[in-house]
Amino acid sequence: MTRISVVGVALAILVACGGGGGGPMTPSSPAPIPSADACNSLGGTAASSGLPILNGSACSTDRSSVLLMNLRTSDELGLGACSGTLIAPRVILTAAHCLDEGVGIVRVWLGSGAEIITTTFALYPGYAFNQSGFDVGVVFMADDIPRNPVPILTSRDGAVGETAIIAGWGRDQNNSSHILRAGSTRISALSNGFLETLYAPPSSSVCAGDSGGPILLSEGGAWVVAGITSATSNNVCNEGTNFYQTVRHQSVRDFIQQHVSGVAQR
Repeated sequence: MTRISVVGVALAILVACGGGGGGPMTPSSPAPIPSADACNSLGGTAASSGLPILNGSACSTDRSSVLLMNLRTSDELGLGACSGTLIAPRVILTAAHCLDEGVGIVRVWLGSGAEIITTTFALYPGYAFNQSGFDVGVVFMADDIPRNPVPILTSRDGAVGETAIIAGWGRDQNNSSHILRAGSTRISALSNGFLETLYAPPSSSVCAGDSGGPILLSEGGAWVVAGITSATSNNVCNEGTNFYQTVRHQSVRDFIQQHVSGVAQR
């Protein structure tokens, strides 16, 4: 399958290991949640209408816990950008592939103000680009981020047909990026530690730069992180299957709990 990796100035989509599939389809019903309302799951409202994240809406960043991460080498050479979710006051959950391949500095941006710089992060042990390991990583901040951490979903699996929210700072169909966007979709399959969704307008889809962002499911009256945006099945974003590393997988959950003491779970 094809990874939604933005390690590279051109925000290139790179080939990753594993399998997957599923072509485009036309759903028999509208997107499960209007795109403008999807922003509410992030703690904010839609900032504008349109078709971002591929059939989503641009969201206000004032209270959102989904953050932009600008990636750099130790010499401050640009390596693209990824998304991440605050899961503890000083910890951001993201994808391992966002943190490998020479990343030495992570510049976190909340949507306003100055970037917050850190050089402290961890990715799944033994993770190798396109080869092995689980696509999960964490970024550590020196001070509390002034946003509400989001719990992770460990009590149950997602269900096929279940409504989900996807969010990130990635590219839309106009190649615009570095804007927080959210949209709704449905779980289409579960396989090998991944949640899957299909690109099926008017439902939403992820694209380059959304890597590391969350797929959110509703549990206990709140939207919680069920998976981490990891890959797509095709070289383009407007067809095929999206893959999200599930946080409930035992190895992924153990990694998160090891690095994030007291992470909220549902």
